[in-house]
Amino acid sequence: MHSREYGPYGPKPEEKLHYEPQYKIVKCRINGIRVTKMVDVRASLTDFLRNEFALTSVKKGCEVGECGACAVLIDGESFNSCIYLAIWAEGKDIWTTEGLTASDGSLSIIQQAFVDEAAVQCGFCTPGFIVSATEIISRGKYYTIDELRKELANHMCRCTGYENILIAVQKANNIENGFEEIEEHVVNQIKEEDKKDYM
Repeated sequence: MHSREYGPYGPKPEEKLHYEPQYKIVKCRINGIRVTKMVDVRASLTDFLRNEFALTSVKKGCEVGECGACAVLIDGESFNSCIYLAIWAEGKDIWTTEGLTASDGSLSIIQQAFVDEAAVQCGFCTPGFIVSATEIISRGKYYTIDELRKELANHMCRCTGYENILIAVQKANNIENGFEEIEEHVVNQIKEEDKKDYM
């Protein structure tokens, strides 16, 4: 039979758990600028960009890679930065929405399309949509509204029915890649009966 002299009920010396942070130097490019920073090995890329560089377009939403609000371009590909460790950015080329404007401050084609199509309400999700749309446009491929809906399915918008967002992305893609000059490549309007699918 167990006694209180040993085992889980026995007396124990008081111990305190103590964690010593581990740091690593990360060298990468952010919005075209070379940077070198010491970073906690546990830090997410979201925290790294927000806390070290004040790039607040990278939003903290779900923090589990579901909502897309923290999306950034890493070597030309869209990633959710909340589930991407900052130390993995070593040697990478990272772009946020702040870096997409021209040197004179003018908006990119996709940013202007969001303005023109009123594809913004509260704006929290907008930077992530714009980052992913930038990757989509760079492919040089024509997309229908339904195809764009699938491409952007990893982004969540709590305000809109997505209609204006999808139209803005298609419009920007058509302009950037010259599809607006082809008759059949016009901006698709979502049919009234299909709008429920976008709510």
